Amino acid sequence: MATVNYSVPDDVKRVFNETFRGRNKSALIARLMLQAVEEEQRATRRAQAIESLLSRRSERTPLTSAAVEAARDALRGEAQ
Repeated sequence: MATVNYSVPDDVKRVFNETFRGRNKSALIARLMLQAVEEEQRATRRAQAIESLLSRRSERTPLTSAAVEAARDALRGEAQ
């Protein structure tokens, strides 16, 4: 198992220790670190997906308002 050494503000350390008194703080920190990694990975995937969608959008010809309205009307007609 690896050891990490990070500095945190004293008030953060105090409230963390108070909140998690009697618990395995190493396990808690490890879980929080994994959650942070997963969150960052999700954000990266989300940004890549948005970039992909935006790049595809620039390759398409925009629809006119009339075309959008016609498609909407056609879909509404199918739903009834």
